[in-house]
Amino acid sequence: MSRAVRLPLVLLAAVLGLSVAAPAQAAGYRYWSFWENDGGSWTYATMGPSQSTPSDGDVEGFRFAVSADSKDATKPRGAADFGAVCDGTAARDGKKRVAVVIDFGTAEDAPDGETPPKARTACAQVGEDATAAEALAAVAKPLRYDSSALLCAISGYPESGCGEQIGGQDQQKKPSGAAEPAEKSGGSSLPSVGVLAGVVVIAALGGAAIWQAKRRRG
Repeated sequence: MSRAVRLPLVLLAAVLGLSVAAPAQAAGYRYWSFWENDGGSWTYATMGPSQSTPSDGDVEGFRFAVSADSKDATKPRGAADFGAVCDGTAARDGKKRVAVVIDFGTAEDAPDGETPPKARTACAQVGEDATAAEALAAVAKPLRYDSSALLCAISGYPESGCGEQIGGQDQQKKPSGAAEPAEKSGGSSLPSVGVLAGVVVIAALGGAAIWQAKRRRG
């Protein structure tokens, strides 16, 4: 193969490589995440608060923040200690005590025009079969949910919105039935218009080079 033919093909491969390697524009979601205490540390819950049934002595946490998915979700701040939260609440037959930690997040993650309340804790004393959502409702009303049972607001914060996408190319609201948004890819899998245009140009150059090589041999 002549040098005139090889060069366009090399450039074509480079452009195609860039179209595969270029990262999609990152996107995050502003939402309430749900956490469970495991041996003194926070663990991201594997199900939503309405499906989780804590036991007496458990600690549940909720954190409002912007994050892309469960891998980079921000944990509730402060110690998660059942004794410190529920020592003042006496045990009762037929009831359980659940320590609830609520972190309203930072000003940077707050919706425009809103100020996050201070983080707080509360001891929920609820029925033995109560869910984490019911424990939360016992100490932090009003709660707000969307039509897919996504937790949108705790104690009225934030006043509006629910799991909005922040940044990225796709600005539509994500579907979810749990306390956190479903993970989404950030952008289309198709090459951009600029990349496709580059491929067309290089393909044209390659065709011209092949024609010139044949002409020289002729």
